[in-house]
Amino acid sequence: MNKIKILLAEDETALGMIMQESLESRAFQVTLCHDGQQAWDSYQKSKPDVLVLDVMMPKKDGFFLAEQIRKIDPYTPIVFLTSKSQTEDVLKGFGIGANDYVRKPFSMEELIVRIKAQLNRLQLRKNQPEWLPLGKYKFHPTKQLLKLEEEKEEEYLLTARESQLLQILLENANQITDRSLILTQIWGSDDFFNARSMDVFITKLRKKLQEDSQIQILNVRGFGYKLVC
Repeated sequence: MNKIKILLAEDETALGMIMQESLESRAFQVTLCHDGQQAWDSYQKSKPDVLVLDVMMPKKDGFFLAEQIRKIDPYTPIVFLTSKSQTEDVLKGFGIGANDYVRKPFSMEELIVRIKAQLNRLQLRKNQPEWLPLGKYKFHPTKQLLKLEEEKEEEYLLTARESQLLQILLENANQITDRSLILTQIWGSDDFFNARSMDVFITKLRKKLQEDSQIQILNVRGFGYKLVC
């Protein structure tokens, strides 16, 4: 069985070595890089299954490196490591295309759980059919289409954000999806104005899904949204 390949970019030598040893003891194959340029060169030579990037690094920081990678690779999971006090790093990271973040200090158990969760989500997306069932509807995330499977065969072209929002809700169907997580992943920030914008998109999706009374997007006050289907 092939080992999962992790590209770990961490400029703190001692911390990087501890992380590498810990991950390798759990059967991961780890390439440790100490600056962003080294990480970029390593990524190009041998594409990893997941990237774990420190935000603050010499030569190329984690943000710049992630932006370079996302231009050619929209899928490989990126997990950022960021200082506990640097909330703005978290928001900027999601805006660039990060899948998750871990705040320092952290436990290796937490990091491993988050890595595995991202790999599982990636596998689900690879295995999913082009059209996803959603009650009386079918949803095509790539084409951004929502189709009503009835005699009239209504078809709705979704905006990019409507499609992203519906996909996140569908991936977490019948579970509460954290409001802040949606905002940071799609809008890049969980500020008040983006929150109001998201509420508008939720209303638009509700209208397009109203032909099926069994589908609801619930606002769970204080927590987030829940797609019931």
